Amino acid sequence: MSLTTLRPRMSAASAALRSSVVRQPTAGTAPRGRSRQAAALLVFVLSLLTATSSLATDLYLPAFPEISADLGATEAQVQLTLTAIMVGLAVGQLVLGPLSDRWGRRVPLLVGAGVFTLSSLASAVVPTVEALSVLRLLQGLSGAAGAVISRAVVRDVFDGEDGARFFSRLSLLTGLAPMLAPMLGGQLLLFGSWRMLFGVLGLVGLVGLALVYFALPETLPRRDAGRAGRRGSVLGVLLRLHLDPRFMGPTLVMSLSFAMTFTYISAFSFVSESEFGATPQQFSLIFGINSLGMVLGNQANTMLIGRMDGPRRLLAGLLGALAAVAVLVYLAVSGQAGLVSVTAALFVMMFFTGLISPNATTLAIASQPSSVAGTGSALLGALQFAIGGGLAATSGMGEGGEASLLSMSVVMLLTAAAAGVVFVGWAFLARRVPAPRTA
Repeated sequence: MSLTTLRPRMSAASAALRSSVVRQPTAGTAPRGRSRQAAALLVFVLSLLTATSSLATDLYLPAFPEISADLGATEAQVQLTLTAIMVGLAVGQLVLGPLSDRWGRRVPLLVGAGVFTLSSLASAVVPTVEALSVLRLLQGLSGAAGAVISRAVVRDVFDGEDGARFFSRLSLLTGLAPMLAPMLGGQLLLFGSWRMLFGVLGLVGLVGLALVYFALPETLPRRDAGRAGRRGSVLGVLLRLHLDPRFMGPTLVMSLSFAMTFTYISAFSFVSESEFGATPQQFSLIFGINSLGMVLGNQANTMLIGRMDGPRRLLAGLLGALAAVAVLVYLAVSGQAGLVSVTAALFVMMFFTGLISPNATTLAIASQPSSVAGTGSALLGALQFAIGGGLAATSGMGEGGEASLLSMSVVMLLTAAAAGVVFVGWAFLARRVPAPRTA
């Protein structure tokens, strides 16, 4: 099908989305009838945009040893390329989120997708690990657009439990990215070098660019565009968010839980190879199985909506993840760890992470008006990647600078416990602080 044939169809779908899903005076109601098709389109577009950063992070994980050998780099230098994209994702969200409150959602998404495509293709031809780190930073800065603005779009369109339900659907589909990315990366390595993986990322960026251009309308209500700027500077809005426990509590819970998960993501490729002798293909299969746990957790969260409120669903996720990580520490300390038992513990942890992510995100974003949704989403994402990336790096601070199962699981336990402590403090403070005005 040619582009000229496809464009009218996508434009019609975009018009349906604009008229059927974008918030109307009866905000918060789920779309019905013909609007279901528009809602499905919205889920697909936002899922791809959100999953792009996960793909960029996870697709090349099985190739770490090959990248190290090809570029003559140490394990620490290769891990630094992962840290670089995390830093880029954190900083990029802080920049692009507030811009989306002023200029609308579409323009930053288009720019981000274009730059991501170019930086991905350039990464496929780098001669040194230092150049790869720089381009990974640029990938993160641009890829942040999809992650931060997608959350703001959901806030533009849905309220309350409808938002939680949509975030669960979004998490279900975006959960496929970390599940499939290492598996896809491992299989692609059978047919080409690690450089092919960045060519695939460039193609994904190009598809995202086309979808935003043809199929995603502007969702920020015209009356809200620029309102955050009229209320004060971006720094002023960020300060108010920092001082609002209704926002900061779920945000810190999300960030510390992400630190737990990202410690596993960044360290387990080396741990599985050095301590269990796993091949890149075996690692990708294990990673996929564990990510399936998160997808199932997202499904369980959707089923619990209407039966259990958001804070209780979040607490259930925190307690389950903490228990699973405690088992992982026991396996490492007792010397009874095997590839099967470790995978089982990580699967349970990822299942409960599927309850943490959508509920923490919903509670944080829904606590703020739509006019600052981009800035709020930016702060949430920036803290998530900054805290997650920073704490995850401590898993490799052992003697020799290499991560072990014990160092990985201890960091995961500490971050999971810290998330639980923050939840208790947030639950106490949130009852005593009035909700902000949404007008």
